[in-house]
Amino acid sequence: MAIGNGLKQIMVIPPPVKAQRITNYLKPYLLKMHFSNKYVSAQVIHAPTATVASAASSQEKALREAWNKAQQSTRDVAAAAKIGKLLGERLLLKDIPAVSVVYKREQRYHGKVRAVLDSLREAGVKLL
Repeated sequence: MAIGNGLKQIMVIPPPVKAQRITNYLKPYLLKMHFSNKYVSAQVIHAPTATVASAASSQEKALREAWNKAQQSTRDVAAAAKIGKLLGERLLLKDIPAVSVVYKREQRYHGKVRAVLDSLREAGVKLL
């Protein structure tokens, strides 16, 4: 558009309206599990802030010492069940009643994964 004095008016195009981030649609607490050849660990992440809300691992000093005295493994299905129970108790202490489960590509609802999830349910945490 031209103005009477010869200057051109710059047209301002408003920026496109972006859709909300996908994290706004996800459940706020995500459960992630990791199983190595020696240890079992699970953590609950608060997605909007990307912080760890609670975690439990068979690498923790108190658990390792107790399991070494009892000659128990830190990587089998029984250890996974104990980690799930411990994590469930910690979540309820922090007033987190429900979590959403995130599976890795190779994880199935079987073995250690099942032990962690079942013990979380028994502790009173709802799985979404």
